[in-house]
Amino acid sequence: MNRRCALGLCAIGLVTIPAFPSSSAAQGKSSLRDQLVGTWIYVSSTARRDDGSNVPRPSLQGAVTYTADGRFHFITTRTDLPKYASSDSARPSSDEAMAIVSGSLAYAGTYTVDENTKTIHANIEASTFPNLVGAPNQRRIITSITDDEMKFTNPRTAAGLTLDIVWKRAK
Repeated sequence: MNRRCALGLCAIGLVTIPAFPSSSAAQGKSSLRDQLVGTWIYVSSTARRDDGSNVPRPSLQGAVTYTADGRFHFITTRTDLPKYASSDSARPSSDEAMAIVSGSLAYAGTYTVDENTKTIHANIEASTFPNLVGAPNQRRIITSITDDEMKFTNPRTAAGLTLDIVWKRAK
Protein backbone atom coordinates (compact mmCIF):
# COMPACT_ATOMS: atom_id res chain seq x y z
CA MET A 1 0.00 0.00 0.00
CA ASN A 2 2.85 2.40 0.82
CA ARG A 3 4.43 1.64 -2.51
CA ARG A 4 1.17 2.38 -4.34
CA CYS A 5 0.76 5.64 -2.37
CA ALA A 6 4.32 6.71 -3.15
CA LEU A 7 3.82 6.00 -6.87
CA GLY A 8 0.57 7.95 -6.79
CA LEU A 9 2.25 10.94 -5.15
CA CYS A 10 5.05 10.83 -7.73
CA ALA A 11 2.51 10.73 -10.55
CA ILE A 12 0.63 13.71 -9.08
CA GLY A 13 3.92 15.58 -8.72
CA LEU A 14 4.88 14.92 -12.32
CA VAL A 15 1.52 16.12 -13.55
CA THR A 16 1.38 19.28 -11.42
CA ILE A 17 5.00 20.50 -11.70
CA PRO A 18 4.49 21.98 -15.20
CA ALA A 19 1.54 23.98 -13.84
CA PHE A 20 3.90 26.02 -11.64
CA PRO A 21 6.12 28.39 -13.60
CA SER A 22 9.80 28.55 -12.80
CA SER A 23 10.97 31.61 -10.91
CA SER A 24 12.50 33.20 -14.03
CA ALA A 25 9.34 32.65 -16.06
CA ALA A 26 7.20 33.93 -13.18
CA GLN A 27 9.13 37.18 -13.22
CA GLY A 28 8.05 37.79 -16.82
CA LYS A 29 10.32 38.85 -19.63
CA SER A 30 13.95 39.69 -19.20
CA SER A 31 14.99 42.99 -17.69
CA LEU A 32 14.30 46.25 -19.48
CA ARG A 33 18.03 46.64 -20.03
CA ASP A 34 18.20 43.21 -21.71
CA GLN A 35 15.25 44.10 -23.94
CA LEU A 36 16.93 47.37 -24.90
CA VAL A 37 20.21 45.81 -26.09
CA GLY A 38 20.51 45.81 -29.87
CA THR A 39 20.13 48.16 -32.79
CA TRP A 40 16.93 50.10 -33.36
CA ILE A 41 16.02 51.83 -36.63
CA TYR A 42 14.30 55.22 -36.60
CA VAL A 43 10.62 55.13 -37.65
CA SER A 44 9.14 58.50 -36.67
CA SER A 45 9.12 61.29 -34.12
CA THR A 46 6.95 64.09 -32.86
CA ALA A 47 8.02 67.22 -31.00
CA ARG A 48 6.10 69.56 -28.78
CA ARG A 49 6.69 72.71 -26.80
CA ASP A 50 5.92 73.12 -23.10
CA ASP A 51 2.54 74.63 -24.01
CA GLY A 52 1.65 71.40 -25.85
CA SER A 53 1.85 72.84 -29.35
CA ASN A 54 3.40 70.60 -31.99
CA VAL A 55 6.63 71.45 -33.77
CA PRO A 56 7.00 70.18 -37.36
CA ARG A 57 9.66 67.48 -37.77
CA PRO A 58 11.73 66.92 -40.90
CA SER A 59 11.86 63.56 -42.65
CA LEU A 60 14.62 61.64 -40.86
CA GLN A 61 16.50 58.36 -40.98
CA GLY A 62 18.76 56.94 -38.31
CA ALA A 63 19.49 54.35 -35.67
CA VAL A 64 20.40 53.87 -32.04
CA THR A 65 22.38 50.94 -30.66
CA TYR A 66 22.63 49.86 -27.03
CA THR A 67 25.30 47.30 -26.14
CA ALA A 68 25.24 44.81 -23.27
CA ASP A 69 28.34 46.44 -21.75
CA GLY A 70 26.59 49.83 -21.31
CA ARG A 71 27.65 51.75 -24.40
CA PHE A 72 25.42 53.38 -26.99
CA HIS A 73 25.50 55.42 -30.18
CA PHE A 74 22.73 57.43 -31.81
CA ILE A 75 22.47 59.07 -35.23
CA THR A 76 19.73 60.79 -37.19
CA THR A 77 20.03 62.64 -40.47
CA ARG A 78 17.52 64.41 -42.67
CA THR A 79 16.53 62.41 -45.72
CA ASP A 80 16.84 65.48 -47.95
CA LEU A 81 20.50 66.33 -47.28
CA PRO A 82 22.29 67.64 -50.38
CA LYS A 83 25.08 65.73 -52.04
CA TYR A 84 28.37 67.62 -52.20
CA ALA A 85 28.93 69.12 -55.62
CA SER A 86 32.67 68.48 -55.27
CA SER A 87 32.26 64.84 -54.10
CA ASP A 88 34.97 65.66 -51.54
CA SER A 89 33.71 65.43 -47.95
CA ALA A 90 36.47 67.82 -46.84
CA ARG A 91 35.35 70.55 -49.25
CA PRO A 92 31.63 71.28 -48.95
CA SER A 93 30.25 74.62 -50.05
CA SER A 94 29.01 76.87 -47.24
CA ASP A 95 25.39 75.97 -48.02
CA GLU A 96 26.19 72.23 -48.14
CA ALA A 97 28.07 72.40 -44.84
CA MET A 98 25.24 74.32 -43.15
CA ALA A 99 22.64 71.82 -44.38
CA ILE A 100 24.69 68.86 -43.13
CA VAL A 101 25.40 70.41 -39.73
CA SER A 102 21.80 71.48 -39.14
CA GLY A 103 20.34 68.25 -40.53
CA SER A 104 22.41 65.67 -38.66
CA LEU A 105 22.81 64.67 -35.05
CA ALA A 106 25.07 61.95 -33.71
CA TYR A 107 26.27 61.16 -30.24
CA ALA A 108 27.78 58.29 -28.28
CA GLY A 109 28.66 57.39 -24.73
CA THR A 110 27.59 55.18 -21.85
CA TYR A 111 24.18 54.47 -20.42
CA THR A 112 22.44 52.99 -17.41
CA VAL A 113 18.82 51.87 -17.05
CA ASP A 114 16.56 52.56 -14.09
CA GLU A 115 14.21 49.58 -14.26
CA ASN A 116 11.69 51.15 -11.84
CA THR A 117 11.17 54.38 -13.79
CA LYS A 118 11.88 52.81 -17.21
CA THR A 119 14.47 55.50 -17.79
CA ILE A 120 17.67 55.36 -19.82
CA HIS A 121 20.30 57.71 -18.37
CA ALA A 122 22.76 58.70 -21.08
CA ASN A 123 26.25 60.03 -20.45
CA ILE A 124 27.17 61.65 -23.76
CA GLU A 125 30.93 61.54 -24.39
CA ALA A 126 31.06 62.64 -28.04
CA SER A 127 28.56 64.49 -30.22
CA THR A 128 28.17 66.44 -33.44
CA PHE A 129 26.41 68.99 -31.20
CA PRO A 130 29.16 69.76 -28.65
CA ASN A 131 26.72 71.25 -26.13
CA LEU A 132 25.44 67.72 -25.39
CA VAL A 133 28.84 66.41 -24.26
CA GLY A 134 28.72 66.03 -20.50
CA ALA A 135 25.31 67.73 -20.29
CA PRO A 136 23.51 66.63 -17.11
CA ASN A 137 20.20 64.81 -16.91
CA GLN A 138 20.14 63.23 -20.36
CA ARG A 139 17.13 60.92 -20.02
CA ARG A 140 15.08 58.80 -22.37
CA ILE A 141 11.90 57.44 -20.81
CA ILE A 142 10.74 54.19 -22.39
CA THR A 143 6.98 54.38 -22.88
CA SER A 144 6.71 50.94 -24.52
CA ILE A 145 8.98 48.16 -25.72
CA THR A 146 8.34 44.85 -27.46
CA ASP A 147 10.63 42.49 -29.35
CA ASP A 148 10.08 44.57 -32.50
CA GLU A 149 9.26 48.14 -31.41
CA MET A 150 10.41 50.68 -28.86
CA LYS A 151 8.97 54.09 -28.06
CA PHE A 152 10.73 56.57 -25.85
CA THR A 153 10.40 60.17 -24.82
CA ASN A 154 13.23 62.66 -24.50
CA PRO A 155 11.54 64.97 -22.00
CA ARG A 156 13.85 67.92 -22.62
CA THR A 157 16.01 68.50 -25.66
CA ALA A 158 18.65 71.23 -25.81
CA ALA A 159 16.06 73.28 -27.75
CA GLY A 160 13.56 72.89 -24.89
CA LEU A 161 11.27 70.46 -26.72
CA THR A 162 9.82 67.10 -25.73
CA LEU A 163 10.48 64.42 -28.34
CA ASP A 164 8.58 61.16 -28.72
CA ILE A 165 10.47 58.72 -30.94
CA VAL A 166 9.39 55.38 -32.41
CA TRP A 167 12.01 52.74 -33.29
CA LYS A 168 11.85 49.28 -34.86
CA ARG A 169 14.37 46.58 -34.05
CA ALA A 170 16.94 46.01 -36.79
CA LYS A 171 16.70 42.56 -38.31
